[in-house]
Formats: sequence, C-alpha cells, structure tokens
Amino acid sequence: MASSLTKDSVRPGTPGSEKTFLGHPRGLATLFMTEMWERFSYYGMRALLPLYLVAPGGLHMSAAGATAIYSVYLSLVYLLALPGGWFADRVLGPRKTVAVAGAIIMVGHLTLALPWAGSFFGGLGLVAIGSGLLKANISTMVGHLYKGTDDPRRDGGFTIFYIGINLGAFAAPLIIGTIGENVNWHIGFALAALGMGLGLAQFLLGSRHLDARSDVVPTPLTGPEKAAVLRKSALWAAVAVVFYAIVGFCGVYTLNWLLVPITVAGLLIPVLVIARIKRDKELDRTDQSKMTAYIWFFVAAAVFWMIYDQGGSTVSLFAEKSAKNSVFGWEFPVSWYQSVNPVMIMALAPVFAWAWLALARRGKEPSTAVKFTMGLVLVGASFFLFLAPLSIADGGHKAAALWLVAIYFVQTVGELTLSPVGLSVTTKMAPAKYASQMMGVWFLAVTAGDATTGLLSTAGVDLNKTGIVTLEAALAVVAGVAVWMYRKKVKALMGDVR
Repeated sequence: MASSLTKDSVRPGTPGSEKTFLGHPRGLATLFMTEMWERFSYYGMRALLPLYLVAPGGLHMSAAGATAIYSVYLSLVYLLALPGGWFADRVLGPRKTVAVAGAIIMVGHLTLALPWAGSFFGGLGLVAIGSGLLKANISTMVGHLYKGTDDPRRDGGFTIFYIGINLGAFAAPLIIGTIGENVNWHIGFALAALGMGLGLAQFLLGSRHLDARSDVVPTPLTGPEKAAVLRKSALWAAVAVVFYAIVGFCGVYTLNWLLVPITVAGLLIPVLVIARIKRDKELDRTDQSKMTAYIWFFVAAAVFWMIYDQGGSTVSLFAEKSAKNSVFGWEFPVSWYQSVNPVMIMALAPVFAWAWLALARRGKEPSTAVKFTMGLVLVGASFFLFLAPLSIADGGHKAAALWLVAIYFVQTVGELTLSPVGLSVTTKMAPAKYASQMMGVWFLAVTAGDATTGLLSTAGVDLNKTGIVTLEAALAVVAGVAVWMYRKKVKALMGDVR
C-alpha cells in the first residue's frame, strides 16, 4: 500500500501538497490498516465460533444452540456500537475511544484462548464490548476526512475502507480458521489477539494523520451528568447480578435466561433509540425530515443483515454437516467458506467504486433508495439459491461446494450495493449532535436482524429447513420492492443529501 501514497508537491503546507492514499486523505490509510487488523481478529474468531460450539472437542452444543449464541453474539456486538458512539460523543472522543476499544478486544481474544469453558463466554463479552466501542467511531473518523457531504470522493472512500475490512476478513479464516480447526481451537483464538495487537499499534502510530475533529468530544458530560451516569450504571449492574444470582441459586438457569433478554433488547432498543432522536426538539425541520427518510434505510438494512449474517451460522453449519467441502478431491476446512465473501469484495469493490463515480459524472448514478432495493433483492435471491443445496441434502446426498460459493457471491454483490452506501449515507444524514451515535444507530440495524435470527433459534426453529429459508428470501424481495416503490418519497425526505 505504501506505493499508493503520492506527494503532489515538495513543499509541505501549501495547497495540494498533502499526501494522499489512492487519491483520498492520508488518514484513510491509517484507518484502512487499523480496520484490516481488527477485522482479521474479529472474522478469524467468528469463523471458528459456530464450529467450536458444535465440535466434540469444543463445547459440543446442538446446531440450534450454536446458531442462537452466534446470532446473539453478533447482535450484542452491534448493539454495543450505540453506547460506543455515545461514549465517544460525551466522554473521550472517537480517537481515544478506538484506542481503548482495541485494548479491550485484544484482552477478550486472549481470554478466549484460555483452555477453560467457563472463561469462554467472558471472552466473548469482552470482544463484544470492545467491538461496540470501535465500530461506530472508526467509521465516523472516515467521514471526518472529507470536507462536506457533497465531496464526490466520499462514497469511494468508504468503499476503499471496506476493502481494508475485507482484506483482514479474507486472511483470517485461512490462517486462524485452519489452525483453530486442525491444530487447536485456543491457539486460533490467540492468533486473533495478535491481530488486534497489530491493529492497535498501527492506529497509535498513524493517528497523527487523522482529522482534528476525531479528537473532539462534541458534547462532553458535565460533572452532575457523570455522577448520574455512574449511579445508573451501578444500579443496573447490581440488578443484573442479583437477578442472575437468584436464578442460578434456584437451579433454573439455562442459557436462554441470557439469550432471550439480549435478543428482545436487540429488537426493542433500535426502535426506542430512533424514536428518541425523532422526538428531539432541538433538531430542525430538515434534520427531522432526514431522520424520517433514514427509517426506510434502517428497516431495509435490518432485513438484509438478518439473511446475510446467516452465511456464518446457518450456511456454515449446513456446510459442516451436508456439503462436500472439497475441490477436485482436495478437502479444505469449513471455516474457509468465510473467506469467499471478502475475496469477492476485494475484487468487486473497486469496480463498484469506479462505477458509482463514473455514473455520478454523467448524472446517472442510482439513488441511495435504488441501491438499497438492489441489495435486498440480491440477498433474497441468495436464499432462493440456497434451496438447491438444501434439496440435495434432503435427498440424502451432499451438496457440492460450488453451491455455497454461489450463495456467497450473490450476497457479496448485494452487500456492495447496500453496506458501504449505508455507512456513507449515515454520516451524511446524521444531525451534528448525534454524529457518532448515528453510526451506532446504523449498526443497530444489524442488531435487529441478528436478534431476529437468534430469537428464532432459541424458539427451536430449524433455519436449515426449506420453508423458513423460502420465507426469509421472499421477505427480502418484498422489502426491496417496497423501497423501490417509495423511492421518490424517500428522496424528497432526504433533502440535499444524495
């Protein structure tokens, strides 16, 4: 990547002399590399998680239980992005919050590496907390690099940032997955900790290239507010400890006592947060209109992620049990399927970034609503495609690996029309006082989608059945058609945002 850095002039400090990264602000390289290593740690552990949960040498759980834990874990990661954004807005600012988050994630992975089942869920909790602190804020800092919402490089910048995410995500299953599955699960988790350590070092060394706004605390807490937050936090923590102590002492505790409240919270909290922002009387009419338009994108994204994230649970567990995980007679670890999506992202993302910019120059770029429609229809199509390997397995045969690769390919194309565009439109439409928190709201769409999957799993629904897969696929297509039909109304509500 170093060869991509150019200098337009010998004399620093003059207009046009700034170093660039692929034509974008130099700080994008810092955030690109930091996110690449953080995603290496995150996706490496995530590729192992459902397989470790069902493995005889792991926790030896049922597929339904593993899917529930996997979905709830993802739901919690994205749910915690909202308080992560709040923490940056009110306490430390985005830059310092990301540094703290990296340290917590690293400790979490080290905890997962301990060979004790009792510490495993504690490690998951630490990784979830750290990821929540990091997610909203690192994306917000990407937005800070661009001067104004009409900078034509903005969507392209987020797409390049997305390549960093997927470079780490591609390498992680090949390295961490292989060692975890074939050598030792806990060594795999330790490699995830190493990846986060490298990401943290990269961030600390390169943070001087970030925009000055990344160090600003937009609305710092006053002394009385800090005291109130500490009191309320201590109270709720005490209530949780007492409640679960009573449940455990009475001998009625099961994992659902933890999973069900989290999944319900994952569905209710997004609704409550958006409603609270909408009721804020300090927002002017323009901001209120943008928030109304944003609800459409939020619901669409929730449906999209409900299906998309099952690529790491439902589809992965199907592969472990019912697929021929081999190419030309050469067998490969199941976790390697999780590298298919990121390698396709890296191949296709530059094409999409170029295409959006080329169409914009001609005044023909699809609107955000149309891009979301494309994403929903494609993710629905991926699950219609999933019906083929399911049918093969129902007939007593094992499905070819290429069926699963095809599913990931269709989902990847859908992701590129929705996810980086969603990140970008969130930074454009966010009211100033909710800058980091709005990125947390965007991630709550993932929470809502994954919480729905988790709730279905804890209720005993088999997500690898033809009926439920067909229903989910149809839901995505119907949602896409609905967004397309109301695209003009949504565009009008967005005001000057394009």
